[in-house]
Parts: sequence; C-alpha cells; structure tokens
Amino acid sequence: MNETHFYARRQKLLDRMEEGVAIVTSAPTQSRSNDTEYLYRQNSDFYYLCGFNEDNSILILVKNPELTKTILFVEAYNAEHALWNGARLGVERARERFRVDDVHDISEYATMIKDVLREHINLYIDLYSDSTRLTEVKNAAQSLHSTRGVKRHIRSIHDVTHLIRSMRLIKSDEEIETIKKAIAITAEAHHTALRKCRTGMLEYQLQAAMSYVFLNSGASAEAYGAIVAGGNNANTLHYVDNRDELRDGDLVLIDAACEWELYASDITRTFPINGKFSDAQREVYEKVLDVQLRVIEAIRVGVKRDWLQMYSEELLCDALIELGILSGERSTLIEAKEHKKYAPHGIGHWMGLDVHDPCPYVDEAGESLAFEAGMVMTIEPGLYFRADDESVPERYRGIGIRIEDNILVTEEGYENLSAMIAKSVEEIEGICHNQL
Repeated sequence: MNETHFYARRQKLLDRMEEGVAIVTSAPTQSRSNDTEYLYRQNSDFYYLCGFNEDNSILILVKNPELTKTILFVEAYNAEHALWNGARLGVERARERFRVDDVHDISEYATMIKDVLREHINLYIDLYSDSTRLTEVKNAAQSLHSTRGVKRHIRSIHDVTHLIRSMRLIKSDEEIETIKKAIAITAEAHHTALRKCRTGMLEYQLQAAMSYVFLNSGASAEAYGAIVAGGNNANTLHYVDNRDELRDGDLVLIDAACEWELYASDITRTFPINGKFSDAQREVYEKVLDVQLRVIEAIRVGVKRDWLQMYSEELLCDALIELGILSGERSTLIEAKEHKKYAPHGIGHWMGLDVHDPCPYVDEAGESLAFEAGMVMTIEPGLYFRADDESVPERYRGIGIRIEDNILVTEEGYENLSAMIAKSVEEIEGICHNQL
C-alpha cells in the first residue's frame, strides 16, 4: 500500500473527530532477556494510519475550526545506531515520504506537546495504554489547565482506538489483496505439512517445515504462535509446546499462519498423521466440516454476528446428539450449555492487521453488528473429546478437531479466501499420499 492510502485514513480519522488533538504512538521495543529484544512488531493502529514500521515515533492529528494538521515525530538519523542496528529513516527522508504537514525529531516532542494541546478541549488517546509518551501528554494537559492566560484547555479525553478500529473493520481492496497474499503462503505451508507428516516425527519438526515456507516466501513473521497438536494435545485449545511425538493412528491439529506486510492470516486444519482417517475420526471430522460449510453459507450482508454464533452452536449441538455424546432436546441442551463442554469457543473473530482484529463487535447501542461488505472474519468450529473423558464413547476419546478458514463478506454473500487449502477427507488423504 502506498502513502495515498494512509493519507486517506488519516483524513477519515480527522473527519470522525470533534475539534481537538489525537495522538497515536508506535509500539515500544520489548526485551526478551538481558540486552536482547524480541523481533519488533509495530502498533497496528499506528501502522494503519501511516505505514511506518519504526519504534519511538508518534503521530499527532490536530483539528480546529480553521484548519487540520498532521505532525509526525520520528527518531533522527544517528550514525552509531546505523552501524549497530541499521539506519533510521530520519526527519528529512520522513518529510519526503509522508504526506504530513510537519515532521520533527522525537527529542523535541516533550517540549512541543504543550503548545500542540494549547487552546484545545478534546484529547484522543489510547485510554488503556501505559505509554510514557501518553503520560507526558496527560501531564502537559494538567499543566495547561492551571496556566494563566490559557482560555481553553482539555476537558474531555476520548478513546482514539475505538475510532481507528471502527475504521479498520471494513477492509479496502488493497488490504484484501494483502491478506490474500498471506493466505497464499499459508496455504503452501499447510500443504507442505500434509506431505511431510510421518509417524514418529516430533510436533516441532512439522512446525519447522511450515516456518521454512513462511520465511522462504518472504512473510514478515508468523501471525501468532503456531499450534501443532498431535493426538490428545488438540484438546488443549492454546497448546503451543509442540514437543511431543506424532503417533500412528492419531490426528494432528495445526493452527498456524503467517503475516504479509503486517496483515494476518489464520488457518487451522486437522488430519491423520498416517494419512488415513479411522472410521471414528472421519465421523467426527465430517460433522465439524458440515457445520463449518453450513455456517459459511449463511454469511451475507445484513446477517448479525450473534445470530451466526447461535446458529453454529445449534449445528454443533445437533452433531453431538448425532454422535451419541449428548441426548435430549437441542434447545434444552443449549440452554444448559451442555454442548460447551465439547465446543467451548466462539465460531470466529475479525481478522486483519491483528490476527484477532480488535474491531468492535457491537454498535453504539450495544447491539450485535450486522455484516457489511469488506469485513473479514474466521469461521472455525471445533469439537474436542479429551482422552480421559468417560462421558464420551471410547472410540471418540482423544479426538480434537478444528477447521478454520478466512471469510470475506461481499455484496453477493461471501468469498472463502482460503478455499484453496485442502479440507475434504478425500483432498487431505490424497495430499498425504502424494496423489494430489
């Protein structure tokens, strides 16, 4: 995406603001241990507004009746930093690159912020951040409040993240293409795992095969910590140890995906380690797959997300009844949440710059949002039967299955962005045996 797209987003945010000042900060670096740091990942809201991937940066938007103004603070070029860690963009090159009204050295921020806030009544910041930069802002506002000669001062503080993340809910064509690129790489990685998986491998070896595809294809990073869960490990929803042996006769659940230009994909597939579903595994797998396909088919503009969640729970409860795991009337079972023991998580979540995009799920009245074209979400039903759960018929114990795809809401209904990734029993077994 080029600067035109980021400029348009900044203008849209200014349009949504009342008179005042909005401040969005970059993500800080994070220490891993002693003097080493984690690979840097930019604050998604900051990146959304300016596409800048350096830390120690701040974007300020000013709106008043006479004019609007955008100011970017960046770290100046430093020869010693360039020697050890690579060159910063610097002030002058930032002026050339970004369509902002002014660029300053970040070292000037502390002295300038009071003048930026002067005579404004609204302040838009991340209300839940403990950033030292935002503490400086609050201190400056407090100082102005008690300064003689200042006629107007900050009297309302608003959550800027809510405005930004409401904008992030509807993806542009450029964003969708970026997500598709991430999914295309992830598809190759999942198919690689299907082809390479063998009895006796270790979970992390399968993860390594996928990580190679991500990095070799130029992906910026994994979108989240990969789950490679053989056998009963699949029944731990956020299993990330990935250290156990993959055993003959078990399934392996892989929830792993990559980012492309900070945009996420999020895919889960479950398949037999030896390449052949047992009868019991196939029974459960096809129940989960049927639920997923039916839920996806129900997606269209105007459908409310909470209805989709309830619909998915009804289908999963029916599946549990048909498998003989639950008995009774569906409505009674759902009211008692009996199905939640085996299907504990939601049907999906928003996806975009974050794998769990923190966009709103409800409107200003607290009502569930209706789908609009341009929304991207995951659909990921699952059934989980622990090996030690004697309430489950013995043939199903130790089986955990989740199937997850990434769905774009369109004017015509939906597009499954990850439809190219093998999912049917026949496709999976074919790839496992190198027949597809």
